[in-house]
Amino acid sequence: MKLAEALILRADYQKRLAQLNQRLVNNARVQEGELSSEDPQQLLTELDATVVQLRQLIQQINRTNSQTVFQEQRLSDALAERDTLMLKRNAYNHLVDAASLQQNRYSRSEIKFISTVNVAQLQRQVDDLSRCYRELDSQIQAMNWQVDLVET
Repeated sequence: MKLAEALILRADYQKRLAQLNQRLVNNARVQEGELSSEDPQQLLTELDATVVQLRQLIQQINRTNSQTVFQEQRLSDALAERDTLMLKRNAYNHLVDAASLQQNRYSRSEIKFISTVNVAQLQRQVDDLSRCYRELDSQIQAMNWQVDLVET
């Protein structure tokens, strides 16, 4: 199995767990004298089995990421770089949004607010961070389809 396929499977397991969780909540209580539409014990058994499968898959993905060389570093390090690029980009983007908020003043007596940062310069940085993120992410995605998942 390729790493990319494992990542898709991981997302499927995560969705399955969310669905099972919701079904459990929906069947946790019933009116006295009624039966639940699904047996909570069977749902819990299915949830437990899915958690075990997900854990094993995540362990394989993590091993693969830590053993795979990607542009003179480990794939896990490239993932960390990609994730922190997005964190920085989001923080800068929130700052741009806050600093460029338009204020309607209806009279001269209302308080006027001014930006404390250079919005245009920050927006260029947001654009650069976005571009770097996209490029790195594309390279990582391409690598994911080439790398075989490490077996346990």
